Amino acid sequence: MNAIEFINRKTNNFNPEIGVILGSGLGDLASEFTSIKICYDEIEGFKKSTVKGHAGKLVFAEVFGKKVVFMQGRYHFYEGYNVKDVVYPIKILKLLGVKSLIITNAAGGLNTDFEKGSLMLIEDHINFTAQNPLIGANDETLGERFPDMGEIYSKDLIKLAKKVSEKLGIKLEQGVYIGVTGPSYETPSEVRMFKMLGASAVGMSTVNEAIYANYLGLKILGISCITNFASGLSREKLTHKDVVETANKVKSDFKNLIKEIVKEL
Repeated sequence: MNAIEFINRKTNNFNPEIGVILGSGLGDLASEFTSIKICYDEIEGFKKSTVKGHAGKLVFAEVFGKKVVFMQGRYHFYEGYNVKDVVYPIKILKLLGVKSLIITNAAGGLNTDFEKGSLMLIEDHINFTAQNPLIGANDETLGERFPDMGEIYSKDLIKLAKKVSEKLGIKLEQGVYIGVTGPSYETPSEVRMFKMLGASAVGMSTVNEAIYANYLGLKILGISCITNFASGLSREKLTHKDVVETANKVKSDFKNLIKEIVKEL
């Protein structure tokens, strides 16, 4: 049985319209709702998420009357998977019926005007991973061979997120996300280079997911939780434990923001 048939059987043809990828420390938003959960390792083609803070489950739930599928954690290129493995869940979400995708992540801040724990709307990205999920034979039934990348992150969804944040009194920063492979954190020299390139935050996910989702014709909203300042911008030693702890501290605002955005979609 293929992945779509298996998921439809498990969810009684739930057919979600909205997808939400929950990054490090942000996964418990999906636990607030009555839901159907499927572990990644049950689904053909999905890989195991091995990073702390990533539960590795698809969670199907109704949120304010909207059918939503949450990716409760993701898996990454640095875990030893190839880039096509990393974006495979996006293809499945599309085939299940998802039209709008909210991608979240924990990121290092490059803009020192941002506060630790702040939320940043991704207005554009720089792919510094030297990977692209579209390399190889193209399936014309999914998307064009040479997709336009002029507006990966939907201006309409960015406008909606700003409106919601003002309503909730949640401060939202805005900037460019630069994606790297990891798992090592960046050096101070790399951080200085990224700032010169115009990036506001750096992380180890999102860019290839967004490239593939854009290729599939999904409307994308990207939100980074700035969990730390990048190397050389503070005296703190960077650890994944601190990333998850900071994400946990701001998850109340984050969850309220995501829920209200879903409500307004």
